[in-house]
Amino acid sequence: MCLKTATIKSTSSCWDNIKKIKKLIQSVDAIVIGAGAGLSASAGFTYSGKRFEDAFPDFIETYDFRDMYSAGFYPYDTLEEYWAYWSRYIFINRYQNAPKDVYHDLYNLVRDKDYFILTTNVDHCFQKAGFEKRRLFYTQGDYGLWQCSKPCHKKTYDNETIVKQMVVEQENMRIPSSLIPRCPVCGAPMSMNLRADHTFVEDNGWHAAAGRYQDFIRSHKDLRILYLELGVGGNTPGIIKYPFWRMTYENPGSVYICMNLSQICIPAEIKDQSICIEDDIGNVLKLLSVNC
Repeated sequence: MCLKTATIKSTSSCWDNIKKIKKLIQSVDAIVIGAGAGLSASAGFTYSGKRFEDAFPDFIETYDFRDMYSAGFYPYDTLEEYWAYWSRYIFINRYQNAPKDVYHDLYNLVRDKDYFILTTNVDHCFQKAGFEKRRLFYTQGDYGLWQCSKPCHKKTYDNETIVKQMVVEQENMRIPSSLIPRCPVCGAPMSMNLRADHTFVEDNGWHAAAGRYQDFIRSHKDLRILYLELGVGGNTPGIIKYPFWRMTYENPGSVYICMNLSQICIPAEIKDQSICIEDDIGNVLKLLSVNC
């Protein structure tokens, strides 16, 4: 099924919908949360500005980098320098807690509900906030995992211990050569388990989570479902946004809610089943947590 009518932007006041959303969360049979980068940005995981400047002053001075994300694609001359940058990147985005309580506020809203989370985020904030691992599907990888860069086999490896060691032991924007991670099978350099190209490894854990998500969708498809989209932009709409629109359309008893700072739109076919709020997600979740 394809929604062909042009999408339209919601113009209703976001605050008029707070009590309605609160009641929906309490009354629906299940909640499917689709989370994108805007949710983590609202929680304080920003990739530019002071947070970037505090963590990478030497790289900024040397290369005139403007943001954390684009600096990750720079063709560093050595693996020692590459991993000096990336170990810091991983450490602050995976092993440090988010500066704000956005994920905890979301958890408190849905923890007693039958929920499942589909996310393109790779920072592990959901589990750190208390969400159950069996109810999570990280489609695009995890900052906490490495894989063979070739890849010669379909397995991923936890990187926490070595990453923290890299952060402590690096000097002059380089890690010791002895800490360069290499594939235990073929000896090739390891790479991040992030979906950037065809080399992305979907390991057994990835497929198990994908199966649990599909089982949840199948077993709940005829119930009253709330599809809650949080901070999803236009980069990969086929993962969360378009499927949520389609599933809402196919189930007249379901509701689609979208929260984002921008890029708020809905197909005309599901307008009567939808609520869109163009505001900071953390602000909205905080209001939901205190409004009855």
